[in-house]
Amino acid sequence: MVAYGSFLYFGLLVYVVAVATAMAWFGVRVRTIVLGTTLLMIVVQYGLGAHGLAAAPVLAIARVLGFAVMQFAVARAFLARRAASPRRGWFRAVVVVALLPLLLEKSAPGSSHSVVAFVGISYATFRALDVIFGIQDGLITELPAAEYAAYLLFFPAISAGPIDRYRRFRGDFRQARTREQLRADLDEATVRVMRGVLYSFVLAPLIDVYWMTPATKHAGPAWLLSYTYAYSLHLFFDFAGYSALALGTGYALGIRTAENFNRPFLATNIAEFWTRWHVSLSSWLRDHVYGRFVMAAMLGKWFAHREWNGYGGSALAFALMGLWHGASWHYVAYGLYHAVMVVGYGMLTAAVPGRPRRAPLNPWVARLITFHVVCAGFLIFSGRLF
Repeated sequence: MVAYGSFLYFGLLVYVVAVATAMAWFGVRVRTIVLGTTLLMIVVQYGLGAHGLAAAPVLAIARVLGFAVMQFAVARAFLARRAASPRRGWFRAVVVVALLPLLLEKSAPGSSHSVVAFVGISYATFRALDVIFGIQDGLITELPAAEYAAYLLFFPAISAGPIDRYRRFRGDFRQARTREQLRADLDEATVRVMRGVLYSFVLAPLIDVYWMTPATKHAGPAWLLSYTYAYSLHLFFDFAGYSALALGTGYALGIRTAENFNRPFLATNIAEFWTRWHVSLSSWLRDHVYGRFVMAAMLGKWFAHREWNGYGGSALAFALMGLWHGASWHYVAYGLYHAVMVVGYGMLTAAVPGRPRRAPLNPWVARLITFHVVCAGFLIFSGRLF
């Protein structure tokens, strides 16, 4: 069953949240509520179809639970090994092992789907890797099984994010909420759920039915441009709406995941855009890919000019971002496109001795330019460019 995708799902979710709220009101801890609701809703999401039992509910649920067990075993083994030996060879090997299910699914989706793939494997893998990186950096020194399972499989966000961080999640998971905190969380949950409903079930469908779909039925540059705008706005409202629903559900359960979208189309440049769009993914790549690449490049003196450390890190992060979406050419091209845009913007605005700084553009002109650069990228992402 697709999360937030049917009235049946919402009906079940209302009952689950209502019971969870009553339990929280009478002092039941967040950890108990989150573990119980996650176990129940994982069975619902992966064991039920739109009209009842899925074709192979046991196998579908087994894929998810098997993935979780495998990732936990890898993380716990690495935690023990890291304490005994800090050699980086172990870290590299563990990262590869943790990535194997995702690599299998992305490289051969047709043949691997029945073996390891499940909806949300990309997001779950990045959550698992966050734990691996935290162990490597000495920031995670204990890994309780129940806490790890709740983090990895947290049902509101398992299908399509946001990609939470283990240490942030752990703080919420271990708290004992007061009734005042519960009321505040429910207020925040209501705001986000209402926004999610507006975005996903009103604005996105209207754009799809009355703009995007009609634009696909015509050929020519003008219709392609119209489709570009329609697809960009539809993608935003659909994805931001889903994220708002996931965040709202999380707040109701006591897990306050950070915002995933922050008015991205108001960005004045492409670098700022990536601090506003799919923030959980872009910040994950910044911390775990870009930052590590830059540090390694500086220590190893890979480039003659230090600014190229950042350019190389950006190129790698965006290339991986494209591959994370899938191995299809348009996803790879989308990642490379943004790598070129971000690196190009960095070169254009870099301070150069003897060259006067460019006068800044009017903010609204800069926003208009950035919007079109972003929309061009979404056209590539859609696969409809050719």
